[in-house]
Amino acid sequence: MNNDDIRNELIRIRRAQAEAEQRAQAYRSRETEQRGYASQARKRAEASGRMADLPSAATHHTRQADAAAENAEAWERTAAERRMEAARMEERLAAHGQPGPSRGERRGPGEGGRVPAPASEKLRVLWLGAGPEGDLRGPREQDRIREAVHAATHRDRVVVDAHPAATAAHLLTQLPRFRPHVVHFSGHGNEDELFFEENKDVRHYGVPVKAQTFTDVLAAVDEPPQLVLLLACDSAAQAEKLTGTVPFAIGMTGEIDDETAINYAARFYATLCEGQSLRAAHNLAKVALRHAEFPDHDAPVMFHAPHADPARAVLVSPPNAHE
Repeated sequence: MNNDDIRNELIRIRRAQAEAEQRAQAYRSRETEQRGYASQARKRAEASGRMADLPSAATHHTRQADAAAENAEAWERTAAERRMEAARMEERLAAHGQPGPSRGERRGPGEGGRVPAPASEKLRVLWLGAGPEGDLRGPREQDRIREAVHAATHRDRVVVDAHPAATAAHLLTQLPRFRPHVVHFSGHGNEDELFFEENKDVRHYGVPVKAQTFTDVLAAVDEPPQLVLLLACDSAAQAEKLTGTVPFAIGMTGEIDDETAINYAARFYATLCEGQSLRAAHNLAKVALRHAEFPDHDAPVMFHAPHADPARAVLVSPPNAHE
């Protein structure tokens, strides 16, 4: 192998290492989550005297935690193997007097910590609303977001492409066409699915899109989004897994009602459009919910890839900031 071949192989190994580390982290987080659920289930059963509930609750979560731990250990072993391979490749380059590839050549999600604002283009937000049963206030959320953006200092640096009755086809079409920096889904969901609309004019139950399918679609395009926001019940698990594909993702722990979701989204985008970081936008939106005494104010949770820093991720800033 010549030096170029070695450098390319080193880049490939580092990518594989980063992916293994991300997957291990995700499984460790799931293990912690499931053990927490198991502990809560035991306490509820003990408090109510209904210990017969344990097999269907605490035991289930414990098994899920054990399975996650096994997967985490397997990915940790893989990451360790990739690290050793990378070290050997770096030694080969050093023997030839060649430096290793720079961090800019490593294409893992969020690699390098800072996620800069788009330099010469507006921030593009793809808003996908789905309420097939007619029980969600998607248009109201859309209006509140537009009002928040319009009132912000850098309103001219943001464009929102909204689809209030989004089907899975909208996602497939608009990802490569609109090339969004942010994908925002507002609708029903759970740990494993998001429910898009069907192309029909009557109320229906929606079309489920598996979490893995949604992830695969995002990963398939040349320019995956920098942020995915899932305003859907129980979507935190999906959001956490998405950080293997995108630098940042936000999901909901448990249920979240329309009013909470709308107020979170409006404050989040209002803060982003003032040139604040993702961390600031997320935290300020949650503070606003808590101050307004929404009972589900802690539902929104942000996740990020290991090398991505939400405190340094500024997605909206004036054009002269990049000159």
